[in-house]
Amino acid sequence: METAKQKTLKGSFSLFGKGLHTGLSLTVVFNPAPENSGYKIQRTDLDGAPIIDAVAEKVIDTQRGTVLGEGNVRVSTVEHGLAALYALGIDNCLIQVNGPEFPILDGSASLYVQKINEVGIVEQNAPKDYYIIRHKIEVKDEETGSCITILPDEEFSITAMCSFQSKFINSQFATLDNINKFSEEIAPARTFVFVRDIVPLLEANLIKGGDLDNAIVIYEREATQEKLDQLADVLKVPHMDAKKIGYIQHKPLMWENECTRHKLLDIIGDMALIGKPIKGRIVATRPGHTINNKFARLMRKEIRKHEIQAPIYDPNDEPVMDNIRIRELLPHRYPMQLVDKIISIGATSIVGVKNVTSNEPFFVGHFPQEPVMPGVLQIEAMAQCGGLLVLNQVEEPERWSTYFLRIDEVKFRQKVVPGDTLLFKVELLHPVRHGISSMKGYLFVGDQVVSEATFTAQIVKNK
Repeated sequence: METAKQKTLKGSFSLFGKGLHTGLSLTVVFNPAPENSGYKIQRTDLDGAPIIDAVAEKVIDTQRGTVLGEGNVRVSTVEHGLAALYALGIDNCLIQVNGPEFPILDGSASLYVQKINEVGIVEQNAPKDYYIIRHKIEVKDEETGSCITILPDEEFSITAMCSFQSKFINSQFATLDNINKFSEEIAPARTFVFVRDIVPLLEANLIKGGDLDNAIVIYEREATQEKLDQLADVLKVPHMDAKKIGYIQHKPLMWENECTRHKLLDIIGDMALIGKPIKGRIVATRPGHTINNKFARLMRKEIRKHEIQAPIYDPNDEPVMDNIRIRELLPHRYPMQLVDKIISIGATSIVGVKNVTSNEPFFVGHFPQEPVMPGVLQIEAMAQCGGLLVLNQVEEPERWSTYFLRIDEVKFRQKVVPGDTLLFKVELLHPVRHGISSMKGYLFVGDQVVSEATFTAQIVKNK
């Protein structure tokens, strides 16, 4: 089991263009960032060049795009750039912009994808911290009929279903089953606007930079020729026949459902604000930035509740080490062999299982009327898993033993009792040097961490 690593850009790249809402000439620069830093956005045009963490709690407006803000600092139209980072597997990036929004470019994420591929992606040392969906999570807006649901799945996938209040464009859906197809199937989808919404947006002092090069305009409700001519003059486009309903754009539609594909793109951009890559299937009905952000905030709360996730355990799967192999590597025997099997192992981590029965010898005295597994044995079991991880990598492992040197940061959160199935997850904190190994261990019952510890062990050759 090879652990996926975090990624960042190999170098920096810049994009230039006008802001959709401000009309300002803007430059956005995407830079490499350290491990575990996530996405950060810096306003280089302001005193002190303040930085905003790109997380869901920092969203202050979702009316016409996703707007991040902290204090008097704000930056909008971030979703297309963040969608490209997330979809291409980049975990850490510092984004610098010299104004209050990202440039709209062509209204899609294509140029971001192109630049990321040109500059390249580099793997970092820290493990990629996926959040794996174990059960259905859902957020609804009864007033709008919007709903986002996420379900367990082996990878990240998403389906968006849109219902527009229009006879011309009514219901559509779009699906992305493989995130690796984002660049071809989703990134080129452009933003769109209905003619009926343009006047209110202009009156709200928005879309100063909108034009037919960066948005699809949908004329689906017939207006008077005079009103349409006035609007065309404001937008500085040729007059159109008021009786001709349809799409208005310089470039034809790439797909019949391009509008819904763009909605799917926006969802991915807003999911990037969760702060961790997700393994699960999203089903979004009538999505929009408001419901997207509610969902991203809910996910962040869920992640905080389960900051350390239990390994996935299917009793039907063949173990990678059975009881016989464990006895070949470890000197422990009854009653001190506390690991029944190993279900996964990699270069730096291991997952083991112990089934706790009422016949455990320690329950005779701890305690007869209320059997509880001693905490020290829980730590011992973690250490045995750690020993298996290290000994599995040496020649003639049966000639070596591991011994505790130090135990730190021990926490016990709940009791371990007969009937519990224990899952141990142990990770190396540093490479083994001079026979010394530092490890972090967690013990789970179900989805809950019941104990944890950091420990240092020495690997010694038997005499």
